[in-house]
Amino acid sequence: MTPEEQQLIRKRQRDRARLTALLLGGFVVLMFAITIAKMAVGR
Repeated sequence: MTPEEQQLIRKRQRDRARLTALLLGGFVVLMFAITIAKMAVGR
């Protein structure tokens, strides 16, 4: 495998990891917002 191919693979892995982190962060924010909304309705 050439260094260029390795660099391309690493870039794809980095991009995929960044996307996964963003999606996970968005999910956490969504769950937090739902929890706060449920607490506000319960009052």
